[in-house]
Amino acid sequence: MAGSELLLEYLSRYFPILVFVFVALAFGAGTLLISYFVQPKYPEPEKLSTYECGSEPFSDARMPFPVRYYIFAMLFVIFDVEVIFLYPWAIVFNKIGLIGLIEMLIFIGLFLVAYVYAWRKGALEWD
Repeated sequence: MAGSELLLEYLSRYFPILVFVFVALAFGAGTLLISYFVQPKYPEPEKLSTYECGSEPFSDARMPFPVRYYIFAMLFVIFDVEVIFLYPWAIVFNKIGLIGLIEMLIFIGLFLVAYVYAWRKGALEWD
């Protein structure tokens, strides 16, 4: 008897989370269903045509991109994520003291080494 009461007490703690998940799923499914039935359906040729930034497509969509584009994009994401680490450091700068300053100087130094390496290898050239 005590085990079942303990189980009910344990499950009652997570009941609000279960209700929240159910409401979220019901809201998502409900809005999709309502929009499906309410939306206007006018399949005109203009509406069904391919659209690329306001101009007619000029080649196949499966055209390969140069590898340089992907390298440039990856470098942007990597450097962008590294720079994001500066914001929390700036917020707690007074609390972490000299050790935090030294650690951040090492981080910025490694960041600059990677940046100069990418620059010298020509990875930042768009041509």
